Amino acid sequence: MIDDGPPLLTIGQLARRTGLTVRTIRYWSDEGVLHPLTRSHGGYRLYDAASVARLELIRTLRELGFGLDDVRKVLAGEADIAAVAAAHVAALDAQIKVLRLNRAVLSTVAKRKSSAEEMALMNKLARQSAAERKRIMDEFAEEMLHGLDNVDPVIQERMRGMSAGLPDDPTPEQVDAWVELAELLQDPEFKAKMRRASEYNAADRPPEEAAGASMQFLQRLVVLAGDAMRDGVAPESAQADAVLRELLGPDADRSAVLDRLLTTMDSKVNRYRELLTVLKGAAVQRRHREEFAWVLAALRAHPAS
Repeated sequence: MIDDGPPLLTIGQLARRTGLTVRTIRYWSDEGVLHPLTRSHGGYRLYDAASVARLELIRTLRELGFGLDDVRKVLAGEADIAAVAAAHVAALDAQIKVLRLNRAVLSTVAKRKSSAEEMALMNKLARQSAAERKRIMDEFAEEMLHGLDNVDPVIQERMRGMSAGLPDDPTPEQVDAWVELAELLQDPEFKAKMRRASEYNAADRPPEEAAGASMQFLQRLVVLAGDAMRDGVAPESAQADAVLRELLGPDADRSAVLDRLLTTMDSKVNRYRELLTVLKGAAVQRRHREEFAWVLAALRAHPAS
């Protein structure tokens, strides 16, 4: 110790005062972020009360993830602590996003009991950029609509406007949904059915039909079939034939309508819609399968009006 002035602390005393290890304090001193006030006659480092406060600041910065270079600049007054903190917030946000994505992928792998090859593919798909995911969806929409200018504009807009992407904080369900959707978009059977549904819409839609009429038809189908079911009308009954005439008109080609509805309500096509809903963070809504099943049964029972 030095006689004149306030008492000085050895590195051991400083460690006891702060709760840090001698090794940590010595390392920070060697790195130039904590300077001893002087040395004893035996060459030991000595620190004052200000060193305690400085050491507490160093510990706080390190616990918050600051690197030694940033700590050194803050202590030397070469960097504003608020600006450095803001930079660290951005870096932490990026790390958190990666960690959450890792957790979601691993949760999906565990749920699916995936192989190493499936895990690698899942990881690759999950880490695609938003631009890559949008490109996949845009290319799919263009393939389904190519050359079909008469498709209902509302349906065209919905297909072309669907840029499915994972949110910043995806749930395991959303990661799983994107992986399944990316796989589905490569399925030749699914693509053929989606293309056929687009072709039906383009072929069946009169040029003068208003935009959105296809969606309105499906909504009307649900209402009429739902009313018939609540009234206890059997699909095989004469009353069901009357419901079909109200829905389709007297001159409709019912076999064509049946074929179109079977394509539209295909299980893979329905799954495609459900996956998009999950990616948007919305609850998967009821698809009115009972109403569509009733209409399909009525069309089979009454193939001609």
